[in-house]
Amino acid sequence: MTTPTQKLMVNGKDFTLDADPNMPVLWALRDILGLTGTKFGCGAGLCGACTIHVDGSPMRGCLTSLKQVQGKQVTTIEGLEAEKLKQAWLEHNVPQCGYCQAGQLMSAAALLTTTPKPTETQIADAMSGNICRCGTYPRIKAAIQSASEA
Repeated sequence: MTTPTQKLMVNGKDFTLDADPNMPVLWALRDILGLTGTKFGCGAGLCGACTIHVDGSPMRGCLTSLKQVQGKQVTTIEGLEAEKLKQAWLEHNVPQCGYCQAGQLMSAAALLTTTPKPTETQIADAMSGNICRCGTYPRIKAAIQSASEA
């Protein structure tokens, strides 16, 4: 039995993968394409470490299958172009251990795309699915507010 061919568009590039269509995108990105910025956290879509964008919307890479992204654009942390947000992340010294930061940035970037001037409540709601074990939430919020003002 042959493995079906999957077409994947990631960070503006087209890829053809010999992979099971039910494979989570997370594993295709990390294990096949070598894009290891997207992290595995819980495997249940609860922590946000594996957040990617699919046609601009944040999704959990551990729960999203290859067949679900056929014909759609996948963006990973490696392809994220949110320079104001990245700069704010540095200015507010957001990362501590850094493990969750790719997912945090992906969720924050999606928020700022849809809501350029978010309120504190909108920030809290958008970021509520991303867990930071180091507790850098105040710095994350400050960086998002700063990026929205820039």
